[in-house]
Amino acid sequence: MATASTSAVPVRQPSRLLGAFAWVVVGYNILVVLWGAVVRATGSGAGCGKAWPLCNGDFVPHHPRLATIIEFTHRSMSGICTVLIVALAVWVFRATTAGDRARKSAIASVFFLVTEALLGAALVLGGWVDHNISAARVIMQSIHFTNTMLLLAALGVTAWWISRRDHTSSKTRAEGTLVWPAWIAAISTIVVGATGAVAALADTLFPSPSLREALAADFATSAPLLVRMRWIHPASALVGLCCVLWLALRVRSKLSGTVVALLALQILLGIVDVLTLAPTWMQIVHLLVADIYWIALVALVGDTIWPASRRALSAA
Repeated sequence: MATASTSAVPVRQPSRLLGAFAWVVVGYNILVVLWGAVVRATGSGAGCGKAWPLCNGDFVPHHPRLATIIEFTHRSMSGICTVLIVALAVWVFRATTAGDRARKSAIASVFFLVTEALLGAALVLGGWVDHNISAARVIMQSIHFTNTMLLLAALGVTAWWISRRDHTSSKTRAEGTLVWPAWIAAISTIVVGATGAVAALADTLFPSPSLREALAADFATSAPLLVRMRWIHPASALVGLCCVLWLALRVRSKLSGTVVALLALQILLGIVDVLTLAPTWMQIVHLLVADIYWIALVALVGDTIWPASRRALSAA
């Protein structure tokens, strides 16, 4: 009877080259996100007009102004991003067997790539760029950034699972009670990111000359709605901090320690961002560390909610 198991389909192990490529795709997407922040910070969202996917009606703009160059660069980077993600998904399917969790995250990456493009088009075609301060833009900005976080999450866990086939701790696999803390940590962090996008937009459109005036404007009834919404970000960040620490202290692994360290750095950068009145360079640094922290967190959450199968662990 012991020989019956020999007919099982062998588990294919992805190459290190695929793991390296997956991390390159993650890194490139982070660059795309950072350049998108540059587009927002410089008011270049309307650099290509209301034309999409063409830029001012042309495939390549002629005699472009600076705003057009910035926006066109972002669109070009997004186009390359599409090729990389599709290539990653195809490679993952060729390198893994049916039912592998990396296949599911690769499919999710392609899905969120499509929705990312559609949301970006909606922002341009709807005119919710540049100096638009409508409530519709606030909503769309939050939805767009949430989708961006989900795209990075899908790519991040794909790279993590492909490059580390044997990393799931026995403690995480054994404790089903960690699933809910993992979901809560992820969802609360998404809320922090979405409110952070709104706060960054407010800092860009309504810069304050001093810290005192900035704090006063947050609670002034005459201040624009975007400014009066800035307090939601630090409040949600405090809640997110508690949720992530709840998960990290229960898992107690090397990865959870990395998450806590990045979280502490992110909080420090958030404080510096406020004290320096959110200059563009500081917003970019803050967003960069936020993206790295998010990738580390989703790796921890992914291992907790979707642990590797016994067959995959044995093969690893």
